[in-house]
Amino acid sequence: MTLQQDIVGNAMQMAVVNLAPGQTVYCEAGKFLFKTTNVTMETRLGGPSGSGAPPQNGAGSGGGMGGMLRQAMGTAMQVGQRALAGESLAFQYFTARGGEGTVGFAGVLPGEMRALELNGTRAWFAEKDAFVAAESTVEFGIAFQGGRTGMKGGEGFVLEKFTGHGTVIIAGAGNFIDLNPADFGGRIEVDTGCVVAFEEGIQYGVQRVGGLNRQGLMNAVFGGEGLSLATLEGNGRVILQSLTIESLANALKKAQGGDKQGPTGGLFSTNAG
Repeated sequence: MTLQQDIVGNAMQMAVVNLAPGQTVYCEAGKFLFKTTNVTMETRLGGPSGSGAPPQNGAGSGGGMGGMLRQAMGTAMQVGQRALAGESLAFQYFTARGGEGTVGFAGVLPGEMRALELNGTRAWFAEKDAFVAAESTVEFGIAFQGGRTGMKGGEGFVLEKFTGHGTVIIAGAGNFIDLNPADFGGRIEVDTGCVVAFEEGIQYGVQRVGGLNRQGLMNAVFGGEGLSLATLEGNGRVILQSLTIESLANALKKAQGGDKQGPTGGLFSTNAG
């Protein structure tokens, strides 16, 4: 069943979701705004099973103590992964009872939202904290990039992964632009904080900005990008955002009398404040 949703607003968008009787949507804790009274709300540590319903206490595969133990171990692994990734430990589930219901969700930064439709053939990957809400038929997971990529890319180490069928809603900062690397020779290079989401099949990596020469050092010291750029290769959708969390934080700090970037930015950033 397709999730009926409407993304409204401009500078700070929200998603208004209309649920059919018995339909369930879940969100990351902290993204819920409002609901109608006939929509039940339940907070659980376990993620969705992909069966279209939230996990139930004591309902493991196979039943009995063995099923309960398998469910507990699976939940513990999910929670452990999310904790290691710095994600919320719990999900909130919303189900319409006795008729249609309405639920509202939003991200945490001024910016856009996007509804992605999964048909079971391609997963989607998103930057940490991009997830807002999804149908219970969409499975949420954590994907860890390789150690070298993560160490160089900062935000690139942990990705959210969405599989299954149905609608998933993501949010980012500023405005979105949709690109396909195939339209630009098969590869684009992006500020590591600008990547919001991309389809499975896109190769994500991190590369050094220039070489260890005069121009490379000029890019790192005065360019404000540090030493690395994200690379996206292949044929598929890529969603970028116009505002990075780092640039927003630096602007706010500067307005308060501090300047995290310092006079040169980039490599010689400071934490004065």
